[in-house]
This record gives sequence, structure tokens and C-alpha cells, in this order.
Amino acid sequence: MLLIPAIDLKDGRCVRLKQGDMNDSTTFGEDPAAMARRWLDAGARRLHLVDLNGAFAGKPVNEAAIKAILREVGDEIPVQLGGGIRDLDTIERYLDNGISYIIIGTAAVKSPGFLKDACSAFGGHIIVGLDAKDGKVATDGWSKLTGHEVIDLARKFEDYGVEGVIYTDIGRDGMLSGVNIEATVKLAQALTIPVIASGGLSNLADIKALCEVEREGVEGVICGRAIYTGDLDLAAGQKLADEWVDGEE
Repeated sequence: MLLIPAIDLKDGRCVRLKQGDMNDSTTFGEDPAAMARRWLDAGARRLHLVDLNGAFAGKPVNEAAIKAILREVGDEIPVQLGGGIRDLDTIERYLDNGISYIIIGTAAVKSPGFLKDACSAFGGHIIVGLDAKDGKVATDGWSKLTGHEVIDLARKFEDYGVEGVIYTDIGRDGMLSGVNIEATVKLAQALTIPVIASGGLSNLADIKALCEVEREGVEGVICGRAIYTGDLDLAAGQKLADEWVDGEE
């Protein structure tokens, strides 16, 4: 089980939102590169970056901060990035800069042809981000709920050749209310590609619950507010996950 620290970027700072609300943000750091180093030193084996301004603008906004993080991390661990990525040129530029995985969210739902083209052009580097509430997919920074069922869309995107799916329960994100294990497992069981859980991770009990379903295809979990508030110690969480064997620590 991979614990993946999230660095959410708003106006060049590291922040956390509650349920995707840009007006309800908490700043946890002014230096994104230093934050990346903090999680690297704590044992992170992948980083999750989100250009929050970009997600709402529909184009990259925090590229300077992203480049600073990539300079800090170098080739030590893979970095995945989402937020405002709407064209192949942007994907190519980010990959050339050192990003390992591009996360396509809203654009995958609204322009499936773009996702298909991205998978064709950059195979092995495209992850789809599906944000949902009550099983229905949301877009545009979670502001719009569609009629699409998560599992139906995920299967379609799997056929396109995406590398994996990040599944976020937007009703829980930033709320420290626990991961939606049931919905995450249901999605993972419907796919052959790995699923990364997101939204609501709050403590070591959540890590244990995820480890118990890892065999269903849940590869990792995005760690957000809990590692910033101290509710979850990243190093301790990853150690627990690494030592987990057949339902026991």
C-alpha cells in the first residue's frame, strides 16, 4: 500500500481545501519545494500535486511552484500531477519537465476523445481522476455533478489504456471522516488497473482498513489534511503498510 502525500497548490502556496471549496482553504506552507522535501524525508515514495487554480481556470497556473518541486525531488521518486490539463502540448511539457504521471479529471469526462489521444500519445503516463458523490461523477472542481456512474466511466477509460484511477469521494475530502472503503473496493473489483483511494484519510485505522483490501486492487491512498494537521504520521503509516501481511501488522 502506497501512501502518497498531496501537495495542493493555490497561488503558489501549499493549501488544503474542504470538499473542494476554493473559498475554504487552509495554508500549510509558503514553500512547496520545502514541503516536497519534508514528505520525501518522511519516506514518501510518490508525490501527488494538484494545481488548484489550474483546475478552475482550465489551464496551468502554478507551473513555477511545480518546477520548484521537481528541482527539489529530482529523480528520487515519481511525481503525479493534476489540475487544468486540457491539451496534449501541456502533457508533453510537464512530462519533459520531469512529471511521471499526468492526472486527467474533468477533461476525461467532458472530452473522452482527448483522454484517448493522451493515452495513445503518452502510454504509461496517464492516470484518470474520478471524483464522485453517491456514485455519480463530478467535474469542474467538483462544482458540477454529472449523471455518469463511476464504474461505467472507469471501465470505458480502462479500455482507452489509462494507467490507473484515482477515486475521490468528494463528500469526505478534507473532512478527516474516513476513506469510503466500500465504494473504493467496488470500483477496484470492476477494473483490472489499480485504483488509488482519495478523500477522508484520517488515521492509522484507515491505513489498516485499506491494507485489508489491497488485494482487491487498491494500490495506494492520497494523504491530505491528516498529514498536515498531524492526525496521521506519514512515516508511521507507511511503515504499518509495508509490514502488513495477510491481515496482520
